[in-house]
Amino acid sequence: MTDEPRTVCRTPTAGKSGVTRIPTWKFDLLRGHILSIVRDAGPEGYPMASLKDALAERLTEDEAARLGKLGWHMMAVKLEMEVAGDIARMPKITPQHIVLA
Repeated sequence: MTDEPRTVCRTPTAGKSGVTRIPTWKFDLLRGHILSIVRDAGPEGYPMASLKDALAERLTEDEAARLGKLGWHMMAVKLEMEVAGDIARMPKITPQHIVLA
């Protein structure tokens, strides 16, 4: 186990108390890209189903290699961002879209 700083990622799902802790550099990297992607999408929001591909396009080869499983880390960061009030799911939109909160 390393001593690198970690960030707690919570879930906004009612009744779920599980948390995960990921390295802070991974959290900060993905959070910054997610905020940029969602900000660029504007009030129409960004489709959640396309987020993983959009993130993969923004990562350098080194970042992608060090990050590991993009989908898992992306979901942990996205859920924490919802709990923290950084982003929100758009109601009554299918497929799911996210916007800045």
